Amino acid sequence: MKFILAASSLALATGAAARTFIVKNNCAYTVWPAIYTMPGGANPPTSQPNGWEADAGTSVTFDVPDNWSSGRIWGRNGCDASGNCVTGGCTGGIVCTGIGAAPQTLAEFTLTAYSNLDFYDISVVDGFNIPMSITTDQSSCTEASCPVDLNAICPAELKGPTAADGTVDGCNSACLANLDGTPNNSNNCCSGSFNTAATCPVSGVQDYSFFKNNCPNSYCYPFDESSNTAVWACSGTLNPTYTITFCPAS
Repeated sequence: MKFILAASSLALATGAAARTFIVKNNCAYTVWPAIYTMPGGANPPTSQPNGWEADAGTSVTFDVPDNWSSGRIWGRNGCDASGNCVTGGCTGGIVCTGIGAAPQTLAEFTLTAYSNLDFYDISVVDGFNIPMSITTDQSSCTEASCPVDLNAICPAELKGPTAADGTVDGCNSACLANLDGTPNNSNNCCSGSFNTAATCPVSGVQDYSFFKNNCPNSYCYPFDESSNTAVWACSGTLNPTYTITFCPAS
């Protein structure tokens, strides 16, 4: 599922309905959050920049039009002043003008969709770089999360980019790691002859259990809806506030 976010003052100035979003960095290190709306998505961000530097313990709050769709928020690590990052880097430098580079943990959103429901998930389909969660202020709405630091326990065949000190800063998916050597016709990627839920069973996706067992409430491969623990919904009539947290309590 590929969903994402938008911003505040313009929506409020025009009298449009909005959702409140809070992005928190609970990590012990600096994270560079980023926002992007996928092509075809509605209401791209306005007042909140598409990227910024978030020191440990800081947060930002902004509003998003309540029909924002195909939105994503993610974190980058190891960025320099020009926006070159160890993981999650994007075109545009610090303020992103495109999607982030995998591996990356994604928070995805489509608001006010079918039956006035908001849909959201934490995706590790493109691999993992920073623990993340999505929570709301509504007790009836489920937390989506991948709270475990998968970098520290990443299988050898999936280890991705490393920091200057050699620490693993990203954990690839089996698709991204190209474990089967055929990315255009791959069960790991659900591509080619494996491009449907019927032809891409989870049993054929290498290391799926590593991601799903550690992060059961996250989206772990392209057809993970069948797990019933990948995509979550919250009633838009509740006008929920969404909190995206880097390094939530595990």
